[in-house]
Amino acid sequence: MLRQIPVSQLRIGMYLHKLDVTWINHPFWRSAFRITVQSEIDDLLSSGVTEVTIDTKKGSDVEREVRPVPPPTIPVPRAPRKVEITEELEQAARICTKAKREVEFMFHEARMGKALDGNQAMALVSEISSSVTRNPSALISLARLKNKDDYTYMHSVAVCGLMIALAMQLDMSEEDVRYCGMAGLLHDIGKMDIPMSVINKPGSLTDDEFEAIKRHPEIGHALLSASANIHPIVLDVCLHHHEKIDGTGYPHQLNADKISLYARMGAICDVYDAITSDRVYRNGWHPADALRKMTEWTSDHLDAKIFQAFVKSLGIYPIGSLVRLESGRLAVVVDKNQSSLLKPKVKVFFSTKSNVRLLPEVIDLSQPGSKDKVVAIEDPADWNFPDFNQLWSDGVPYL
Repeated sequence: MLRQIPVSQLRIGMYLHKLDVTWINHPFWRSAFRITVQSEIDDLLSSGVTEVTIDTKKGSDVEREVRPVPPPTIPVPRAPRKVEITEELEQAARICTKAKREVEFMFHEARMGKALDGNQAMALVSEISSSVTRNPSALISLARLKNKDDYTYMHSVAVCGLMIALAMQLDMSEEDVRYCGMAGLLHDIGKMDIPMSVINKPGSLTDDEFEAIKRHPEIGHALLSASANIHPIVLDVCLHHHEKIDGTGYPHQLNADKISLYARMGAICDVYDAITSDRVYRNGWHPADALRKMTEWTSDHLDAKIFQAFVKSLGIYPIGSLVRLESGRLAVVVDKNQSSLLKPKVKVFFSTKSNVRLLPEVIDLSQPGSKDKVVAIEDPADWNFPDFNQLWSDGVPYL
């Protein structure tokens, strides 16, 4: 049942069906949603909106007593319940699918000039964090397999997961983990102002196009500054994730002393996902090769100590890495061993000696009885295994 009421009668738990003003005159990025925090009511009161329409079938009515609902939080327990990657992959796939749709919607709303609400974004961050808490490798690895056309949106999801995993590796507080995740989710929101034809251009960018790309941190920062419930950490990462340690980054050419811890984290997570993802104009690098290359950039572009923590959060051989074992067999890394990063859990599937496929077998190289070990990193492109990604992801689709 729809009912029109004064804004002063709004309570937490009511479902806001319609505002009596156009979207440009209210502070939210959508007009229909459930009121979950007092700040949403306060924002409406201060915006000048006088009446709203509520839907009593979807939320509370005026006469009902409504108990306050706490704002959404990210569960980041100090002793989280860990699960095997195979157990988490299906759930992570569902979260990736949902997250891609919601980020795409956020970008669309931003293009329409609508303000974002940090509380809405935090609800999505909470779901991503729950998956990362159970098993960091599942969602982060699946997000790397993004469709080329969906790169802009899934890149935000991937960097969110990477930031959460890195913040947890750095033993940050629950609150900082929460805001690091939101920073990753919204760090590229300024790209909503750049034509997709420029973002996905297969050839070299013109000087004007490159300058347009370089403006996205400032555009995003301005948008988030005008939005509700956006923490300073989120604003900082959005504005400075392209700064470099040697001062050659943009938009402000900050050197090491001026770049915050959070922005340094954002730079590492942003670069890793960018170079390991397939784009319209190039294929992504192998995860282990990407880490090896990024090591060379720690002298001038990336923070070395934070990068070391980043490698620990992913593993020296990230999930999906193709490795050669001492036995001459090829295997794909399916999970890491936190206590022994050089001895991951792998799925053996090919013999280089016989040049034949083998019945896939999962081996934990850290176990005392294991006599094999990793001796080299291989490039999947050199072997042309059409089902390579299915070997470690168990064929779980998500897009």
